[in-house]
Amino acid sequence: MYIPPEIRAALDEVERRSGHLWKFLDVPGKQAQIARFEAQMAEANFWDSQKAAQKVISECNLLKNIVAPQSAFRRQLEDAKTLAELIAESPEGAEAELEELRRLADELLVAVADLEISSFLSGAHDRSSAIVTVKAGAGGTESNDWADMLFRMYTRWAERRGFKVEVEDVAEGEGAGISQATFRIEGTNAYGYAKAERGVHRLVRISPFDANARRHTSFASVDVVAEIDDDIDVEVAESDLRVDVYRSSGKGGQHVNKTESAVRLTHLPTGIVVACQRERSQVKNRALAMKILRARIYEKMIDDKRAEMERYYGEKGDIGWGNQIRSYVFQPYQMVKDLRTGVETGNIQAVMDGDIDAFINGWLRAGGPRTRNKDIKIED
Repeated sequence: MYIPPEIRAALDEVERRSGHLWKFLDVPGKQAQIARFEAQMAEANFWDSQKAAQKVISECNLLKNIVAPQSAFRRQLEDAKTLAELIAESPEGAEAELEELRRLADELLVAVADLEISSFLSGAHDRSSAIVTVKAGAGGTESNDWADMLFRMYTRWAERRGFKVEVEDVAEGEGAGISQATFRIEGTNAYGYAKAERGVHRLVRISPFDANARRHTSFASVDVVAEIDDDIDVEVAESDLRVDVYRSSGKGGQHVNKTESAVRLTHLPTGIVVACQRERSQVKNRALAMKILRARIYEKMIDDKRAEMERYYGEKGDIGWGNQIRSYVFQPYQMVKDLRTGVETGNIQAVMDGDIDAFINGWLRAGGPRTRNKDIKIED
């Protein structure tokens, strides 16, 4: 039976890109290393050193997480190619099978694009969970509302990807919105994806808080750090900490609001401040706050070593003009544009509902901090 050329072209494109990924990631080499690790784990004295054993298991699992999706995709591709051969050899009347092949080809094109994006996440902590802080800039109620909108956008994005979100601390704004929120996104490659959002976000709209319906520009910053493992050495001396306890704000039940369970840690040498009020226990909130503090100190240590602090908004000064990475224009026209890559779309509602993968993927494809304007337009 005749197979349309666009289906054959799609399968050929998928096979080409998949083959490139297979070589780029050195899947055969990683499979061989996995086999060596598994042989090592089968040895009788493997658990003589708990620390060494855990390191081998961790490295083996890391390799499996890279190899497994590639192997599964190659099997899907082979199944599609087999179906194509059966259709080509069959007499007329295989229309249902042809439609199934067309569907598979479309799905494989999407899947191979996802695999390409995930292959860019090779940083030391890209697979870690992410700790995100959204902070309103100057502008009072308008900026507080914008920070709240971004908070919702990232929550919806995380839910779309199947990530788990845990809110660590929220400071309500005066009148509306929030002045700051810190939350944890848990899932594979959560930090690898979320780090693309670090920077200042600018909103232009007719303010719902302005009785004269004037257009306002608001700013909010987004900070993203990786949740570091316990085996990473980040020492925080008690003498370097200022600890404040206070009553939790907002919803949380009678106990939360009547006891001083919330904790704020200030790291005096760096000026980093972390607050947590998620748990009912002050001890648990302090432990969570300390974990976030260690992550932020570690991120600063890495930045200092790279001597590239200027690429993070936090070292550039105010949350305002000249520092934004993305603009969201609601009026007089509708457009969201990433100023680092040129990726843009007119579908504002989808973006605010968490559909931001195109911006993240564009940043990753362009090389992260090394991005240049590409003027890519997203078809609505």
